Amino acid sequence: MKKIACLFLSCFIAMQLAAQTEKRLTTYLQVAYTNTIHDQTLGNNPWGIGLGLQTFINTKTIFKPTIEITGDIYLADDKIFRTTTDGVPLNDVGSMVNIFAGTAVNPAKNIYLSFVAGPSFAGGQTLLGIKPSVGFYFSNNHKWMGKFSYINIFNRGEIIKENFSSISVAIGTKLF
Repeated sequence: MKKIACLFLSCFIAMQLAAQTEKRLTTYLQVAYTNTIHDQTLGNNPWGIGLGLQTFINTKTIFKPTIEITGDIYLADDKIFRTTTDGVPLNDVGSMVNIFAGTAVNPAKNIYLSFVAGPSFAGGQTLLGIKPSVGFYFSNNHKWMGKFSYINIFNRGEIIKENFSSISVAIGTKLF
């Protein structure tokens, strides 16, 4: 009888320990508002909305590798046809998809800083982009999060190579 009681007690303790281990990946679904602060066709894409997925690889350190996939649609447009001084049309940004990877640092339990970089697909071009962010969690269980980001896409445009810069505000919920 003691062996059976010890077996059940061992199984119960093992289940409790397994339930308290942190998952290897944490993924958030995010909704974002993006405001363009610099672009060669700023009036044609002043703001946009988008969706994103951000996955953190949980480690035992304060550093967590992260990958972020976002897509934005720029809905506003002043309908002005913009050209270079030579009369060549400038393409606006109707939509943008970013696939960024990098690292996040947790200096406090409910705050993180991240820096990600990678390819950005905007206006028919594949460009290099960076995205530093400050994120925070609304509760200790990290179910909901918010994030402020600066996005810089380098050398946008086929003729005039100017950077595309924007700021973004996102809110997200944990998927798993």
